[in-house]
Amino acid sequence: MGKGERPEHTAPPEIFYNEEEARKYTTNSRMITIQASLTERALELLALPDDGMPRLLLDLGCGSGLSGETLTEQGHTWVGVDISQAMLNVAAEREVEGDLCLQDLGQGLPLRAGTFDGAISISAVQWLCNADHRGQEPRKRMRRFFESLYACLTRGARAILQIYPENADQAHLLTSSAMKAGFTGGLVVDFPHSTRAKKYFLTLMVGHAGTLPTPQGLDGGSDHEEEAIAMAGRRSQKRRKGNARSTASARHPDGKDKAWVFKKKDQMRKKGYTNIPEDSKYTGRKRKARF
Repeated sequence: MGKGERPEHTAPPEIFYNEEEARKYTTNSRMITIQASLTERALELLALPDDGMPRLLLDLGCGSGLSGETLTEQGHTWVGVDISQAMLNVAAEREVEGDLCLQDLGQGLPLRAGTFDGAISISAVQWLCNADHRGQEPRKRMRRFFESLYACLTRGARAILQIYPENADQAHLLTSSAMKAGFTGGLVVDFPHSTRAKKYFLTLMVGHAGTLPTPQGLDGGSDHEEEAIAMAGRRSQKRRKGNARSTASARHPDGKDKAWVFKKKDQMRKKGYTNIPEDSKYTGRKRKARF
């Protein structure tokens, strides 16, 4: 795989994560640390009751069990699902304490309804955005996945899916697919203004709207308004017509005046995005060119 190339562009997951790659991944100290950190954050966002009682959790794309080890350390019981037999073989060799299931998430989850108290996924669900085999339709695969996930969770449970969307369109597609399946919630973006530290957590809730958690590393500021608006994948490509177009263009060279920015920010808030900067007198103001 070339430097900077995304794994999902290389091969389907069950092929990419072969025996060699599975062992390499599992023994990489950097990956072990990252998996532990992301799983701890997912558990925090899961917001399980603080009563000391163990919960039954679902680990989607569990791989070789690195994330499951963190669940075990926190005292929870878990079931892991993955499409790679090689990854599950390594997990079994490592004698992880969770039950393991070979399954393609895009085919749905063959699990009993209302069984799990919560679900997590670390760096796996974005694979559903790709058509890896002839005849696969990503939207249909997402629908089967999210509908079956919704069904197997208890009422009031959460699913925290850490993802690496390739672009804003993928983030929006995954979020909207989950909402159509009945979930409430939205996308929590930690460190939204950092290129390296930015992390996306699709935070889904069953049976109640609830309140989305506050992202980590959120420093706000109007300098980042355009970046936040782009996250929704809803940039309008249509120009205003008639006088409205002429007036908007006169106020702002690309026709995107303050009213346009306010409208887009409001749309994003309604979709559940939490990293939208507060409105201020600088909102929508054209910035001076930097030399």
